Amino acid sequence: MSRKLFCDISPTTYKISMKKEIMLRHIKDFFSREKIAKTKSKKELSNIVKSHTSILIRKLAGVDLKLQENKVTNIMIACNKINGIIVHPGETFSYWKVVGPTGKKYGYKKGLVIGRKGLSSDYGGGLCQMANMIHYLVLNSPLEVTELHHHSDALFPDDRRRVPFGTGTSVTYNNVDYRFKNNTDQDVQILVWCEGGELCGELRSERPFPCRYKLIEENHHFAKENNKYYRISQVYRIVIDKMTNEELYRELILDNHSEVLYDYSLIPKDQIRDDKNDRKNKRNSKKKSK
Repeated sequence: MSRKLFCDISPTTYKISMKKEIMLRHIKDFFSREKIAKTKSKKELSNIVKSHTSILIRKLAGVDLKLQENKVTNIMIACNKINGIIVHPGETFSYWKVVGPTGKKYGYKKGLVIGRKGLSSDYGGGLCQMANMIHYLVLNSPLEVTELHHHSDALFPDDRRRVPFGTGTSVTYNNVDYRFKNNTDQDVQILVWCEGGELCGELRSERPFPCRYKLIEENHHFAKENNKYYRISQVYRIVIDKMTNEELYRELILDNHSEVLYDYSLIPKDQIRDDKNDRKNKRNSKKKSK
């Protein structure tokens, strides 16, 4: 029998553990040499590097719609904190340094949260969507991601998905952060707002960057392993020279192997593949070629 972690003993010990983690992050930041972005400007930088929108309320099986509605409130509060933030050259953007605590007294409501024990609700729930938005914008730029925590499981089936699966990030105040560094020679700016049932975002800069970026997902399928289904794919980031339209390089940014935690009947039958047979066929073809 495995021994329980201190945080799993009771709700009280969980709160104690979280307070400890928050304190440790504050101590780490205090002694860090990172220069955290703090400047906000109502004046928008002239060049749009990337823009994106994501649907605020999705149909999620088994999830109370009220939690989705509360998420919208939480995201709107976070928009007011983030919108217009300027990241100067050499500075680091920290999601939680900008957004701050997400308690009830700050106006946040109970929304959906994803923890080690699965789905639950808490104040500030749903703010991962905002972090996902910022991360997607950053992936389409030369900015350097310095802290990222992937969701490890496939929690819901696709509902009007607009970006490759797995390119989101998990955030929990304040020890599970999302950060990127501006390693360019010019200011960049994040704009976020809610409009027409969507979260809208833009990454702006003073001048155009010489390259454009494209994310593609390859080999996407579902496979059964030891009576469990997994969602499998590889996500690549392609860097393209704007002047010549030449592909300079591609990098693997994510190798998805995520356990499906929703009803298996919702998995599209045409996307289920027998990986064992695929591997066997590959071995046989190699033998024939010899």
